[in-house]
Amino acid sequence: MPRILLLLVFLLPLGLAAAPAPWYQWRSLLDGTRVCAQTSPGEGWARADGPYSDAACRRPLHVIRL
Repeated sequence: MPRILLLLVFLLPLGLAAAPAPWYQWRSLLDGTRVCAQTSPGEGWARADGPYSDAACRRPLHVIRL
């Protein structure tokens, strides 16, 4: 039992530091239609722009790279 508690103590901060997934604009290769989604809508779509911080793809997400 103490090992499980120790494991939780070390893993809990990792979950608290997690950020939501970014949003991207996806462009249809068929007709050029654009949609905003966190993951690809499927085959026939290419990532067009992003990342964004909102579901409307209006606020750019500023990524800090270390």
